[in-house]
Amino acid sequence: MKHRIYEHFLRTGKLNRRAMLQGAAATAGLAAGGALMPKGAFADAHGNLRAEILQIPGVGSGSPTDADWQRVGEMCLGATRESVAEGEFAGVELTFMGLNNQNTHNFLFRGFLKSWEDYTGATINWIDLAQADYNARLQQSIATGTVDFDIIEMGAPFEGDVLGRGMASEMPQWVADIIDMDDYVDYLKAPVGTWDGKTYRVSIDGDCHTMAYRQDYYDNAEFAEAWAAEGGEGPWAPPETWEQVNAHSKFLAGKTDPLTGLPAHGFLDPLKGWGGFGFYFLEDRATPYAKHPDDPAWLFDPETMTPRVNNPAFVQAIQDVMDLIATEGAYPADQINADPGTTAFQQFLAGTGAALTWWGDVGAAARTSDTSVVGEVAAFSMNPAAERVYNSQSGEWEEGRNESPNLAYIGWGVYVMAKTEEDALKNKAAWSAAAHLGGKDLSLWASAYPSGFQPYRNSHFQYEEWEAAGYDRAYVEDFLGANLDSYNHPNGAIEPRIPGIFQYYSVAEDELAKGFAGQYGSAQETADAIAAAWEEITDQIGRDSQIALYKASLGM
Repeated sequence: MKHRIYEHFLRTGKLNRRAMLQGAAATAGLAAGGALMPKGAFADAHGNLRAEILQIPGVGSGSPTDADWQRVGEMCLGATRESVAEGEFAGVELTFMGLNNQNTHNFLFRGFLKSWEDYTGATINWIDLAQADYNARLQQSIATGTVDFDIIEMGAPFEGDVLGRGMASEMPQWVADIIDMDDYVDYLKAPVGTWDGKTYRVSIDGDCHTMAYRQDYYDNAEFAEAWAAEGGEGPWAPPETWEQVNAHSKFLAGKTDPLTGLPAHGFLDPLKGWGGFGFYFLEDRATPYAKHPDDPAWLFDPETMTPRVNNPAFVQAIQDVMDLIATEGAYPADQINADPGTTAFQQFLAGTGAALTWWGDVGAAARTSDTSVVGEVAAFSMNPAAERVYNSQSGEWEEGRNESPNLAYIGWGVYVMAKTEEDALKNKAAWSAAAHLGGKDLSLWASAYPSGFQPYRNSHFQYEEWEAAGYDRAYVEDFLGANLDSYNHPNGAIEPRIPGIFQYYSVAEDELAKGFAGQYGSAQETADAIAAAWEEITDQIGRDSQIALYKASLGM
């Protein structure tokens, strides 16, 4: 627990997770600052079900299979049976658009919804998209008005594009009753998922980036001795600042990985774009430099929409990456072609590299995926801090540690399209499927196993449930605690839900790729190219409307 967060919790009445965990007490409503629950109190009417599904297939038993997904989906069908008559949707066909990354997302949804289809009589057709193709496919549908799907898996940043254009169906009250939105962590509650006071989203995820690192790198006596001998500053310990991240990465170049015997590497930056999603990883480096505690804005100036992406804070983040590119052996070979999917699943979980920032998928997959070799050595923390922060109001750097976790993407949700309202039965079927995927119990399973999603409900932080599933307590404290610390941080960097946000991110990736490949002369020139492209996007969308929406998203 960071001292600054602890002080914030004391001021606001929220709980300190470390203090709360003493005495093996379970938590409920932690992110909302709720009271302690006595040990075992989570075993309510759903307790047995929750315990049973967490044993499928069991932590340490290998990756879940389609049979496991189907079994979990069937066991969590209770709310559907209470709200839908058997066979009520016979003859209804729905089209669902979502991701097919890493054999998760849509692959799981198929299994989860198999029993739902059998019971209701509805049929679901699937549009499977790679992450890098997602933004382009959605923007094509928006631009051409050809929405060929009834349900979409979508992140909150796209709400300005979709909800702002009236493309989604408002959530019925019976769905709200099923999914229990009061259980969401605070930052996923309204206005997220809403537009003009109406609710449209069933959350199935809650996103923030945290740092995953290899404890065996930092327990290694040879590394510790060499670090001291080579004049490394401070003890050889997991990095707490981005300055330390780069120092460690340079130090590790040319050394040997203690687990695999292959070349050792430090921090794994993805240097290839990912359909806009890769820009989040530069943001991880930038936000502690750029997000001043006294300023809610960090991407744009809220009065003018002038980009801040070329200010000294972002330039420093870009320069940090360029410094490692210029250090032979700091990155794995051909890192210029590594996107975030590569860094997480083909590198870190497979035993390459000491650390990376990513979503919560890595924490669950490290212990429950057949492809992971780091489950016994993985550890977690909030994203690194910076040793100084840029004040955009004064135009000056301010010395002193600054923390600002990147609450990247605000989580995936399920949305029903407005066109389904032309057929009341189809609309009800679509919302029923969405409610099933966003169910409270099913979501716990998805948080604990490889799914593409991370913990996002207060009830997901009942640590005893994870222990009963087979997770080690210390591991759970690290993994879940890093998420809690990020969700609740008083200086978290939350992105705006404004139209075109992924247009900004996608063009930023394109310009960063040029800069990383040496096509621009400096980090500043790279950042200036991004800013110029962002200005064009703002003018195309409409500067005045963007300013108004940006201010609203910041609560100004």
